[in-house]
Amino acid sequence: MIKRNLEKQILDSLKHFPVVAILGPRQVGKTTLAKEIKKKVSKKVIYLDLELTSDLNKLNEPELFLGQFDFSTHMIIIDEIQRKPQLFSLLRALIDNNRMPGSFLILGSASRDLIKQSSETLAGRIVFHELTPFTLDEVGGSGKNVKRLWECGGFPESYLTKDTNSSYLWREAFIRTYLERDIPQLGIHIPSPQLKRFWTMIAHNHGQLFNANQLAKGLGVSAPTVRHYLSILEETFIIRQIRPYYSNLKKRLIKSPKIYVRDTGLLHNLLMINTYDQLQGHPSLGYSWEGFVLEQILDSLPVGWDAYFYRTATGVEIDLILIKHGNKPIAVEVKYSLSPRLGKGFNMAFDDLKCERGFVINPGNDIYPLKDSVTTLPVSKIKEIFK
Repeated sequence: MIKRNLEKQILDSLKHFPVVAILGPRQVGKTTLAKEIKKKVSKKVIYLDLELTSDLNKLNEPELFLGQFDFSTHMIIIDEIQRKPQLFSLLRALIDNNRMPGSFLILGSASRDLIKQSSETLAGRIVFHELTPFTLDEVGGSGKNVKRLWECGGFPESYLTKDTNSSYLWREAFIRTYLERDIPQLGIHIPSPQLKRFWTMIAHNHGQLFNANQLAKGLGVSAPTVRHYLSILEETFIIRQIRPYYSNLKKRLIKSPKIYVRDTGLLHNLLMINTYDQLQGHPSLGYSWEGFVLEQILDSLPVGWDAYFYRTATGVEIDLILIKHGNKPIAVEVKYSLSPRLGKGFNMAFDDLKCERGFVINPGNDIYPLKDSVTTLPVSKIKEIFK
C-alpha cells in the first residue's frame, strides 16, 4: 500500500524545490515510497542507501561524488541521511551553485539533528513531508479494518502480517531494534533498558497529562532528564504531545500537554496486550481508543488547522479542539461506546469556547445529532469534521 496522496504531493514538491525530505519512523515505508517516486520522475536517479557500506563509502569524498552530476538531468536520493549529517552544508553549496528543482530527495528516520540542520542549513531550499504508519484512509474504514488497525497499529509489516500473533512478535522486534540500534545510531547515548522503562511508563500514562516530576521520581532521575527522554521519543515520531488550548477566559487552565503513543500497536505491546480480547478488558481501553482516533484525525488535518485539548482545573474538558485561523473552534470528543452521551463538562466547555460545531467519534456506524451543532460520527467518517 502506498500513500497515493503523499506520493502526489512529493512529486509536485520535486517540481518546485531543490530538496524534498521524507521524514518518519523506521520501517514505515519511506524507502518503498521513494522507489515508487523514482519510477515517475523524468530525471535519471542515483539512489544511495547509507545503511549499505558500499553506498556510504561513495560519500567518503562527498563533494567529488555528488559534484559530478548535472542536476538538470539527475536526481540524487539519499536514504537514511541522518547517518551523514555533515552532508547538509555541502547540499546547500551544490544547490546554490546550480539551483534546480528536484535535485535531491532525502529520507530520514527520526533524527533531531536531521530536522534541525536541514531546516537551518537549507532554509528556503527544502520542503518536508512526513510519512506516517497506515491510516484508515489507506486500509479502508470497514469494521474489520478498524479493529485490525487499532489492535496491530499501522506499521506496514505489523498490519499486513498473516495473524495477530505474528504482528505482536514483529512489534516486539521493532521496539528492541529501535532501542538497541536506532537510538544509538542517532548519537543518543541512553541505556536501552532505561529508555524502555520510560517508554513503558508513557504507555501507562497514554492519553493523560504529562507530569515530569512524577515520572522522574519513578525513574530515579531529574525532571529535566525526563523531558529530554520525552523529546527523543517525540522527535523520533514515537509519541505525540497535544498542547492545551488557551483562550481569554478567566479560568484556571491546565498547562501541561497530554501525551500519546502514536501507534496503538506499539502501545499495546508496551502494555503487554497481545489479543483483541485482552484489549477489551484492559483498564487502558478507553485511552487506547482515544489515541487511535486522535491520530487518525491529526493525520488528516488540513493545512492551516491547529489542534489542542481543553481542560480547566475544575475538570471541564474537551478531548480535541480544532481551529482554522479566523474561525470558531470545533470540538471533538472521543467515546468508546455505541450510545455516547455528552457530559456536563463537555457542554460547559462547548459553550464557554463558543464552538461552531462538535463531533463525538465512536466505534459505531451511525451519524445522528446529540444536541444542536453536535453530531455523532463513526471514526471512518472523520473527514466530515473539516467540511
